[in-house]
Amino acid sequence: MKYPEYYDNVKEISLTDPLADVLGSLDEGKVTFSYLQIVKSAGHSCPTVAGAYLITRKALEALYGVETPVRGNIKVEFKENIEEGVAGVIANVISNITGATRITGFKGLNGKFARHSLMYFDKNINSSARFTRLDTNKSVDVFYDPSSVVPDANMMPIMQKIMIDTASIEEKKQFKLLWQKRVKEILIDNCDNSDVIKVVEV
Repeated sequence: MKYPEYYDNVKEISLTDPLADVLGSLDEGKVTFSYLQIVKSAGHSCPTVAGAYLITRKALEALYGVETPVRGNIKVEFKENIEEGVAGVIANVISNITGATRITGFKGLNGKFARHSLMYFDKNINSSARFTRLDTNKSVDVFYDPSSVVPDANMMPIMQKIMIDTASIEEKKQFKLLWQKRVKEILIDNCDNSDVIKVVEV
């Protein structure tokens, strides 16, 4: 399986999953997510998927500090409706990592380890997403805006050609490189740029 090399340079997200520990699914419940795993799950790598990954990583770092984040212990809220824009795409990525779901998640064992009712939409917030630790009620708002990472000027004209099936093989190859170049610039080169990603404690 081939993929852009920069995927391997994206900082991974490590958590502990009490449910996985109890069921013997993962030794001590330790689980690590790479950007490659998220791309395989989402089916593509784009500024939205990269942003969702980055939003989650930054939120967990802010909420837990030196502690290891706990899957199933995190509530996530969105301003948008689930069907609005790319909210669903972002929610799927966050759900994969944190375990939080709206109503479709695991119902729990004897009142423990539930994963449903941990994700909410149409909330009165201004951020891209709000993350809350259930054990401490500490919350952070994460703001994500990749617009300052400007795509190459040739990218959109080639994309238009691809959409109407007039792009050459070389143009298609160039588009792939330019598309992933921007995703890399967001995910690695600007991962600490407050104009792109910012975390604020609520």
